Amino acid sequence: MNMKLSFRWYGESDPVTLTNISQIPGMRSIVSAVYDVKPGGVWGEDTLLRMKTLCEDHGLVFDVVESIPVHEDIKLGRNNVDELLEVYCENIRRCAKYGVKCVTYNFMPVFDWTRTQLDKKAPDGSTSLVMYWDQMRGLDPLKDDIHLPGWDASYTQSEVRELITAYGELGEEGLWKNLEKFLKKVIPVAEECGVRMAIHPDDPPYPIFGLPRIITNEENLDRFLKIVDSKANSLCLCTGSLGCAKTNDVVKMVRKYAEMDRIAFMHIRNVKIMEDGSFEETAHLSSCGSMDIYEIVKALVENGFDGYVRPDHGRMIWGETGKPGYGLYDRALGAAYINGLFEAAEKELKK
Repeated sequence: MNMKLSFRWYGESDPVTLTNISQIPGMRSIVSAVYDVKPGGVWGEDTLLRMKTLCEDHGLVFDVVESIPVHEDIKLGRNNVDELLEVYCENIRRCAKYGVKCVTYNFMPVFDWTRTQLDKKAPDGSTSLVMYWDQMRGLDPLKDDIHLPGWDASYTQSEVRELITAYGELGEEGLWKNLEKFLKKVIPVAEECGVRMAIHPDDPPYPIFGLPRIITNEENLDRFLKIVDSKANSLCLCTGSLGCAKTNDVVKMVRKYAEMDRIAFMHIRNVKIMEDGSFEETAHLSSCGSMDIYEIVKALVENGFDGYVRPDHGRMIWGETGKPGYGLYDRALGAAYINGLFEAAEKELKK
């Protein structure tokens, strides 16, 4: 198979071990990051070397970073933004020195992702992440104390309010302008280092609490890719993030951007979209949700995709406990399913 199968690992404190991951058939790459340095700090080379060595000791390759977080001041274009951009470039260089080929990041204001519940129980007893609009209605982060899953708990409520106000004043075009500055600084460094930068779409891909969201749909992905027309400026195409907006034709997008060779990393997962636009994360199997995972894989194979793929959020099944979305069992099932789809699509293509 041309694609490189990978698995997210949260370091040595992760209850899912490298031994567990290495036993999944076809597993090649580890996706991880330096977790003890705050955004805007320089990553330690000793930590990167240790991760590289640990992975190699288990027959795995540490060559994908997810993610180097983008400091809020870069997104807002304020304070010591130029200094923060220099630090970001230094982290790319350091990752490359230890064999990293792909770096994922996002440009989402304040919150990486928004869910209303992390342990919604399905009829079969499994639990998963969901976002229900009826649980969001009436919430106002400028007035209420809100602690939604996925929000950075290190922010105080007053800091959250200050950020939300600042982004409201910045607006979408202001965010685009700051993203352009980021790309024009960072992508030449990535090119020099042989690293592909892969932006993750906003999750979900529409405004929450009035915050600007720009990596959301085909038109905006086109605009993003044109800012710096380079393979080093690519997409982390997350089927679950883009797929939870009914207006996004995910198969079409995968086909289009794979053909352009601008997908560096695929996050493959399924979501079930409700009538009101709420969504539930499901098992990876196409029939379990609203995504046609086979057609997504087929679009990759037919366009010679050779980038990284990982099973994304899994349910908690078989009594497993741990980081919601990142247990071993359901993601391992997802990896096996993805392997099977790629094998089938590749054999179909050769006929």
